[in-house]
Amino acid sequence: MIARWFGKNAGQDAAVEAAALRSDRFRQAREGDWQRLDAIVTRIEGGRLRKLSDDDLLALPALYRTVVSSLAIARETSLDQALISYLEGLARRAWFAVYGPREGLGAWLARFFRGGWSAAVRGLGRDLLIALAVMVLGTVVGWLLVSSNPDWFYSLMGGMGDDVRVPGATREALRHTLFGQQDQNGLSMFAAFLFSNNAQVSLFAFALGFAFGVPSVLLLIHNTAGLGALLWLYHGQGLTLDLIGWLAIHGTTELFAILLAGAAGIHIGRAMAFPGDLPVLTAAAVAGRRAAQVMVGVVLMLVLAALLEGFGRQLIDSTTTRLAIGGTMLALWNAYFFAYRPARARVSN
Repeated sequence: MIARWFGKNAGQDAAVEAAALRSDRFRQAREGDWQRLDAIVTRIEGGRLRKLSDDDLLALPALYRTVVSSLAIARETSLDQALISYLEGLARRAWFAVYGPREGLGAWLARFFRGGWSAAVRGLGRDLLIALAVMVLGTVVGWLLVSSNPDWFYSLMGGMGDDVRVPGATREALRHTLFGQQDQNGLSMFAAFLFSNNAQVSLFAFALGFAFGVPSVLLLIHNTAGLGALLWLYHGQGLTLDLIGWLAIHGTTELFAILLAGAAGIHIGRAMAFPGDLPVLTAAAVAGRRAAQVMVGVVLMLVLAALLEGFGRQLIDSTTTRLAIGGTMLALWNAYFFAYRPARARVSN
């Protein structure tokens, strides 16, 4: 029995020794590549990318594949755990060096505002013109519907509750909704509600673009038809300019954001309907990346519009000042999107 015990231990020792020998040979055959990859990744992690030679940069993907292959072999052949742990850590670090993000949040935001966003908007091209034409058409359709039958006003504007802005309202009642609201309470809650509503319209206009853009177009028409109905109502009492001023202080930002969201949805839908030489999914993916970048900016525009709508529009009681603020915002947005073109601006495709 003692002889059998010694024989068993001897066999185990031999197996361990053989495994260690295989691990050593495996390491010696590939360790040079691992060490080179480790050194390259360490420099990248330390922010010393400029010190890397062209040969190291070109070799990085091949070295990464080598270490991944080595890890697979080590796991398959049950080499020692220390080696496997080392290769796992090196492969994880190398993955981030090869495929990970190339810039931090601060750098991305700087690139986004310094031309990335505006370049993405210009990349929508004819989709912006289509969305603008649809919004103008929706406004005209809303005006014509309520002028032919005032009952359409309730269908387009939804449940108005106790709101006095209904057909048949007096001039004084309508004018009171535009002025004299400086003492109104709960403006912050009102701003939050308006932001939620506007964001919902914009996100739906974007998200529904996958259905060849048709739902996006219909949503833009429905949303602006209500604007046409409201213009008709106030025009009948001679308050057209006052209403435009009341809307302009926030509307030039809000409607611009909705325009961009609708154009982004149409952009995706048009790419799927007319992919050109690309496969449908590839064309949709390219358009989706550009549209998504536009939508990041749309959310920021809606936040600003909500603040202007919930606070500025109520606290500023002059039509002239409201028009000046709205016109200034419109000029700034147009200048940023269509005149501001840094040489280094690029769009992620």
